[in-house]
Amino acid sequence: MAVGIQKIGIIGAGQMGTGIARVCALAGLDVVLADVSEDRLKAAIDLVDVSLQRRVADGDLPESERKSAVARIHSTIDFAGFAACDLVLEAATENEAVKRGIFERLCPALKPEALIGTNTSSISITRLASATDRPEKFIGIHFMNPVPRMQLVELIRGIATEEATFETAKAFIDRLGKTSTVSEDFPAFIVNRILLPMINEAIYTLYEGVGNVEAIDTAMRLGANHPMGPLQLADFIGLDTCLSVMQVLHEGLADSKYRPCPLLVKYVEAGWLGRKTHRGFYDYRGGSPVPTR
Repeated sequence: MAVGIQKIGIIGAGQMGTGIARVCALAGLDVVLADVSEDRLKAAIDLVDVSLQRRVADGDLPESERKSAVARIHSTIDFAGFAACDLVLEAATENEAVKRGIFERLCPALKPEALIGTNTSSISITRLASATDRPEKFIGIHFMNPVPRMQLVELIRGIATEEATFETAKAFIDRLGKTSTVSEDFPAFIVNRILLPMINEAIYTLYEGVGNVEAIDTAMRLGANHPMGPLQLADFIGLDTCLSVMQVLHEGLADSKYRPCPLLVKYVEAGWLGRKTHRGFYDYRGGSPVPTR
C-alpha cells in the first residue's frame, strides 16, 4: 500500500539538492538537508531564502509562505538526522562508488518503512538498490535542472522496486505540482539518453572544426529553436556530469556512437567544468560569457 510522504531527507546541498529542498518546502513538506559541512548547508538554505525573496518581490509568493518554507528546511551533517524521514533522496555527485557508499552508511539510520530514492541521471537503479537493505523500497526519482523551473521528473523502477514504492513516489511528485514520466532501467533513462548524445555530437562538431562555439550554439538556438545552445547547456549541466553520463552510456550499451568526445575529456581533465568553475566552453570570469574556442 502506498504511504504519504510528510518528511523528506535530501543528501547533497549542491544545485540539485538545494532545488529539490526548495520545491519540497514550498509544497509543505518538512525537509532535512544533509551535506559534509555546515558552511555548505548554510549557503544552500541562504540560497533558497534569497530565491524565494525574489519571488515575493515579484509578487507571485506571499511573504508568509516564504517564511514557512524556509522554516521547514533543517540541516544535518549526520545521517542520524534522517531517523524520522519517510523518504530520503540522494542527490550527490554522479559517481556510482560514491552513491553506493552513501547508501551503505544511510540504511542503518532509517526507520524500517522509509523509502530511498536516487536523483541519478544515468546509473542503474537495480545496481544502486543492491547497495541497500531495502531494494524493494528503492526507486529512481530524477529531477531536471533547474529543479524549481523544470516540470518533468523521471521515475525509474529497479528490478526489485515494489508497486507501493512506485505509487508513493508518483504521489510525491504530484504533490510537488510536477509531471512524472516512467522510464525503464536502461543507461541514462529517457531524457539523457537523447539529450547527452546530442551535446556530445555538438562537442565533436567543435572538435572537428565544423564550427566554433558561437556558431554551433547560434545554429541550434535559431535553426532548431532550442532555448540555449548545446555547448551553453553543457556548461550549465557541468562538463564532468556530461562526461559521466556519456561514460555510462558507452559502457552500458557498448555502442561506439556513445563514445565521449576527446575534447570533452580534455576540458574535464583541465578542470574546466562549466559555470560552476567559471570556465568551460565559455569563460564566465568577466562581465559576459566569452567562447573559449
